[in-house]
Amino acid sequence: MPLPPGALAPDFSLLDQFGRTVRLSEIRAAQPVVLVFFPLAFSRTCEGELGALRDELPLFADAGVQLVGISVDSKFALRAWAEEQGFDFPLLADFWPHGEVARAYDAFIDERGFAARATFVIDGDGVIRAAFATEPGEPRRLEQYREALAALR
Repeated sequence: MPLPPGALAPDFSLLDQFGRTVRLSEIRAAQPVVLVFFPLAFSRTCEGELGALRDELPLFADAGVQLVGISVDSKFALRAWAEEQGFDFPLLADFWPHGEVARAYDAFIDERGFAARATFVIDGDGVIRAAFATEPGEPRRLEQYREALAALR
């Protein structure tokens, strides 16, 4: 079960698709963050989910939050996927140690070796304001994001 609302979000540093180091505490110091853990780049369900988020970026911009995707893929795979799909939000590589950040959020599926479909809305103080997850193969709905963003108000 992923970390619940009210818990402190574990800080982390990961490389984005361009090889830049991204630290959660630095992002949330500027604005709240929506962390979207997803299993694997180039997979059908993940492509559909992140494509829907790409198409609804104004939803996140209007709420004043930074959308961030995280998977166990390498920065190279994430960059190729982002370029192919037109994802212009950060995609972070939880590549090595394998799934360490997903594990910190209780969002790693050991028997599959990748992150669950789990989302966390984190405020400027590092508190998880909303969290939701779906079963493997089940995409998250945009309505779940709308409801979670309301927790920041």
